[in-house]
Amino acid sequence: MRAYMQRKRHPIMRIPVLLRGALVALIALLSVGLQSAHADIGGITLVVYKGGWIIGGSAGHGTLNFYGHSYPLSVGGISYGFLFGGSRSVLFGRVRNIHFPSDVAGVYAAAGAGLAVGGGVRGIVLANQKGAVLELSGRQIGLIADADLSGLVITMQ
Repeated sequence: MRAYMQRKRHPIMRIPVLLRGALVALIALLSVGLQSAHADIGGITLVVYKGGWIIGGSAGHGTLNFYGHSYPLSVGGISYGFLFGGSRSVLFGRVRNIHFPSDVAGVYAAAGAGLAVGGGVRGIVLANQKGAVLELSGRQIGLIADADLSGLVITMQ
């Protein structure tokens, strides 16, 4: 009889545990959704000079436009892989998932390939450790062939 009573109470105790787990999961999903719901979008322009032979470097500057204010940016980075030549890229786009202008600052990593002889088109999507996502496209001018891994650091001036 005692074993029967223990078995009978067990399913009743499981329901609150399952309900509690479902409520915790629901709260977690809502908090992530609310955090993303308050994130904003800004406009960004970057001018990046890139050059090298196997190991390359990049440097440049840009501007973040966020809520009617312009914030100057510095860009620098390193590349490794198949890289030959040099180029200048002028990229325009937007940055998503930012709460403050400083969220744009950070380290961005990318793997890419491209070829420009005289001029070409470039497009890239990058994300940093703060969750900011850059969606950029524009023109690339120069003589460069690359298939490399790149690290790009954006800082606020």
